[in-house]
Amino acid sequence: MKITSDENVNQAVEQMVQAIRNTDAYMEYRRQLGRIKEQPELKKQIDDFRTRNFELQTSKDTNFDKIDQFTRENEAFRENPLVSDFLAAELAFCRMMQEIGLYVTDQMKFE
Repeated sequence: MKITSDENVNQAVEQMVQAIRNTDAYMEYRRQLGRIKEQPELKKQIDDFRTRNFELQTSKDTNFDKIDQFTRENEAFRENPLVSDFLAAELAFCRMMQEIGLYVTDQMKFE
């Protein structure tokens, strides 16, 4: 995929992508994703959980009671080792990607 007409930037981005793919966080995420994809119904449940969680966390009128209720209702679901391992791996990978994005933006002095 070509990102810009500047070949140096394209090459650097490709190198960064390869470096990210070689991180423990990415490899663990892919490993856990493969495990849950072996169980389509569980993957659907996880996707539904993630969607609902995202909606609650990003709602304009955050209702902490609803978040607490959601957390309690899904406690047993999250105790499933496949679920908890996947969600932990996904979170670690997402945090790494967020840190990369924040670092690049900071270094560009983008306001």
